[in-house]
Amino acid sequence: MDTFTSSPVAVTGASGYIASWIVKLLLERGATVHGTVRKVSDRAKVAHLEDLARAFPGKLRLFEADLLVPSSFDEAFRGCTAVVHAASPFMIQGVKDARSRIIRPALDGTRNVLASVNAAESVRRVVLTSSIAAMCGDAADKTGTPITEADWNTTSTESHQPYSYSKTVAERAAWDMANAQSRWSLAVMNPGFVIGPALSSRTEGTSTDLVLQMLDGRMRSGVPDFRFGMVDVRDVARAHVEAVAREGVGGRCILSAESSSFPELARLLRERYPGLKTAPRGTIPGPLLYILGPALGLTWRYLRRNVGIDLSFDNKKSREELGMRYAPIRSAFLEQVEQLRALSGIEPGPASGSEAKPVLRP
Repeated sequence: MDTFTSSPVAVTGASGYIASWIVKLLLERGATVHGTVRKVSDRAKVAHLEDLARAFPGKLRLFEADLLVPSSFDEAFRGCTAVVHAASPFMIQGVKDARSRIIRPALDGTRNVLASVNAAESVRRVVLTSSIAAMCGDAADKTGTPITEADWNTTSTESHQPYSYSKTVAERAAWDMANAQSRWSLAVMNPGFVIGPALSSRTEGTSTDLVLQMLDGRMRSGVPDFRFGMVDVRDVARAHVEAVAREGVGGRCILSAESSSFPELARLLRERYPGLKTAPRGTIPGPLLYILGPALGLTWRYLRRNVGIDLSFDNKKSREELGMRYAPIRSAFLEQVEQLRALSGIEPGPASGSEAKPVLRP
């Protein structure tokens, strides 16, 4: 579609970390947006969307919908030309009852959303937020060559890497439903580890909390040597919007700016705030991590197949078909750190060499 002015675009899970940026960029492009949330009355979760609604009068409508309730998206999708399905749980550590907390919302939620798409005769385009986790479960699965859109995760299960498993089965279900009809086309975005500032002041999200742990002392003793393809949340949102706009884009699309690691992020944090005594001191040695892992919700199998193993990702398709020019991970991370530091009241402390400690305000 050449413009966003002809009919609304729906975004599921509109209050979420990635989705709210998608909503903002769509509004800036002139679109009318139908955003779905669990509860419109939950101001703690929708306040930033209300701010967007005031900034773009008459352009953002919120609808209540539940991933596990069939037909609950019907009203939101009515009259829309495109649907961006971004709603899905993200939990990677110490997950209990993975089937009900992660897998069912991801899999049944995708089926319910696409059933509502099938019921909305106006929809011609669907963009699904998947993950690189649907391409590779453990770092050990793919070493030596870059991960590409042709790769599928075949090693994750309900008990091992349940989040990665949920993204895999949900994306496969989406392709099954897309291939069973001919009215709407499907494009799937597969981002790596997403970092960068949020539009909301909430800090409970998994990726946000992992960065906060580096700030507030929970990782003071060190960080594990986990390595990821990383990408700025604003680039992820931009890719979704371009996938809506560019009708020729189809299939899967890796979204990754560069490969980095938790030790590298910790180093950036120490360089930026040399007086922050709660910052991670370094990398947790492998033997110690195997001792601490179970208490952190990390199994020995997960550690064996992921610690210290490099990964690389081929982002050529996103650059060529979506026009992506990725922002540096350093700047995205430090912007997120500064936002979380301010929200949490964590003082950066004096320059390196002083023994004064940071203060966490109540």
